[in-house]
Amino acid sequence: MQQQSGNEFTPGQVVTMTPRLRRITGNNPGIMTGPGTNTYLVGHDRIAVIDPGVEDERHVQRVAEIGNGRIEWIIVTHAHPDHSPASRALKQLTGAPILAYPHTLEGIRDKAFSADQPLHDGDVLDTQEFTLRALHTPGHAADHLAFVLEEDGLLLAGDQVMDGATVVIAPPDGDMAAYLASLRRLREMDLRAIAPAHGRLLDSPQAVLDQIIAHRLAREDMVLTAVCDTGIHDIAGIVSHIYTDVPEILHPVAAGSVHAHLIKLRDEGRVCEKNGRWLATQTRKQSI
Repeated sequence: MQQQSGNEFTPGQVVTMTPRLRRITGNNPGIMTGPGTNTYLVGHDRIAVIDPGVEDERHVQRVAEIGNGRIEWIIVTHAHPDHSPASRALKQLTGAPILAYPHTLEGIRDKAFSADQPLHDGDVLDTQEFTLRALHTPGHAADHLAFVLEEDGLLLAGDQVMDGATVVIAPPDGDMAAYLASLRRLREMDLRAIAPAHGRLLDSPQAVLDQIIAHRLAREDMVLTAVCDTGIHDIAGIVSHIYTDVPEILHPVAAGSVHAHLIKLRDEGRVCEKNGRWLATQTRKQSI
């Protein structure tokens, strides 16, 4: 896998990741998107574009230019506003169909998004140049897909994994139990690297996935401790209590993850919810 030096996320710059994979980062940097949304071009003779990104005419034109008339598929990992809106303009330029998992999101979403063809778990795009296998990885969003570029052992992770940041898990479309299950599924795969939708190529994928799982479980234990041992029973209070290492501007985002943890704990019978208050269903065992 080719690691780049310098400012590899300059909008419009083409970064070669492997002989089969190129990346162009959109001009939408931010606190939730890092350097911007990565658009990936898989293949050269027959090209699949993954995550065209936000509505940005210059970015779409650049992707189409690099595609050079050979874009045959436009793939969206999930219908969030930083991933899917540009799919419509790219389709107009190229005539390529839009492919995505067939599920409509309920919360934050690209409301105008519509796919031409469904992609399901295990579906494969197979050309003489590459084999791209779809994995349904719900958790961050119910419609989330990741992809394995099999010749390179590379996971195109969408928002399942981010470089240097924690993925938002916010109900109703975010599901913490599903997210952890998706991570564990990926952990069992023979991967050589992870290409996230935001940030750098990540080596040592098993270690990366282990770290994310451990972080989520540690946060979950903090949520449960807050409910059981501190007398804090509302989401805002839990966030203020345990997210002391996170700027307050991100507390509304953290509230989504806390809510997702509480739903998981409720489904496991460890907490319950009454009139907006989250309560322990049993006393935690204290170590001596």
